[in-house]
Amino acid sequence: MSNWFITGVSTGLGRAIASAALEAGHTVVGTVRNPDAVAAFEALGEGAIGMVLDVTDAEAVKAVVDAAEARTGGLDVIVNNAGLGYTGAIEETPIADAKALFEVNVWGALAVIQAALPYLRARKAGHIVNVGSISGLACWNGTGIYGATKFALDCIGRTLAQEVNPLGIRVTNVAPGGMRTEFAASRLLGAEPTIADYAETAHVARTVLTGHHGEEPSDPAKIAQAILTAVAADEPPLVLLLGTDALGYAEREFAMLQGQVDGWKHLTTGVGA
Repeated sequence: MSNWFITGVSTGLGRAIASAALEAGHTVVGTVRNPDAVAAFEALGEGAIGMVLDVTDAEAVKAVVDAAEARTGGLDVIVNNAGLGYTGAIEETPIADAKALFEVNVWGALAVIQAALPYLRARKAGHIVNVGSISGLACWNGTGIYGATKFALDCIGRTLAQEVNPLGIRVTNVAPGGMRTEFAASRLLGAEPTIADYAETAHVARTVLTGHHGEEPSDPAKIAQAILTAVAADEPPLVLLLGTDALGYAEREFAMLQGQVDGWKHLTTGVGA
């Protein structure tokens, strides 16, 4: 059995991953922002250990990871799940909002990675799972700033894999599509005020996400089980798409990019000496 560290386990996918890991017999240190949520998390089973953490506080991140190491005897799987959603046109999004989103979705995850790596390197083992989004691979108008945070996390994870694979540490970037969680109801922030010119483009994202809340194609419990399966694999994936919608969006995006490469190859190759 393994020791898991999962950020953001109060609800949604984080709770689903924690529940699946606990059911499989693993020990799970789960972080929550509200002290009142600790008892509810620990009620999931004797292997559940709740700790209060705001991932935007790098010093607190290190202290909590250190405490989790001491409490469990050594962490095996680190899951960067804590995050926020956001919709709004690029022009509409206040710089302060963009910075706040990066604080949680990128710098928070980076702080967790940096706090955990000394322990994983010492053991020459471990697995880091970064929960991203298909929006971090396929652009969708109205989600540009959110997608940018997930693009950044994907780059960090894939680069990290190159750096730590020789040390026995694995990295998996998960890119789910729509899940039936409370993401679109309670974790989805939005730009204010809005600009009417974007009613038919950027504003559609929020309408779709909130209007179809509860009708998303993927079951978070099944996504959680898929993540456990990937972590247990002898050769785990570096990038794991989850959901038929994620697959469709990714294939469309990759086809577009390949078309751009092929269509402009004459300029690409014509700039040499």
